[in-house]
Amino acid sequence: MKTLSILIPVYNEKDTVLELLRRVEAAPVSVAKQIILVDDGSTDGTREILNGLGDRAKVVFHEVNRGKGAALRTALSHATGELVIIQDADLEYDPADYPGLLAPLLDGRADVVYGSRFLGGTHRVLFFWHYFGNLLFTLITNVLYDINLNDMGTCYKAFLTEKIKAIPLESERFGIEAEITAKVCKRRLRIYETPISYSGRTYAEGKKITWKDGFSYLWCLLRYRVAD
Repeated sequence: MKTLSILIPVYNEKDTVLELLRRVEAAPVSVAKQIILVDDGSTDGTREILNGLGDRAKVVFHEVNRGKGAALRTALSHATGELVIIQDADLEYDPADYPGLLAPLLDGRADVVYGSRFLGGTHRVLFFWHYFGNLLFTLITNVLYDINLNDMGTCYKAFLTEKIKAIPLESERFGIEAEITAKVCKRRLRIYETPISYSGRTYAEGKKITWKDGFSYLWCLLRYRVAD
């Protein structure tokens, strides 16, 4: 049986991390699961919660906040499964969508699968400018890399482990999303997209990405078009 390594960066998510872990454990997949949580310097009590998980998951701690990209790289270094998926800890993305994300990998069609929030899945109606920004960066990605993605900024990206581990990643913060997309496209890996549900949250509910992170997206898309 194949194993799915689930990479979960965590930063100040004391109110959601246990529920997220429960949903990951309950995800209806036909593979074994290796759950890897990386606490990225949380200060709200999340670290204490993770310390009490016992053998439910592999837990790694960053002593200071370094960013989502750094946490993902740490998690990936501990991944031992044949498949990898990225999972946020904030309940915006539902592990019940794992079967659709894994299917093109398991049947040999894909090297990478993106879960698109814009292909018909149920989603919460929220911020227009976030939606517009994602469309803009997706368009820039498609123009620069001659691809036809619908949602380059999605958290849900699943990979054959050997493919993602062969890509050198260096972004520290949210730019990791654009870096992964740029380098996957540049290597002409076989990419599929599948619809997912999306329950976005407000800033009052703890959302962390801001308009400033758009500059990191743009920089990564342009930079990695000409350099690796």
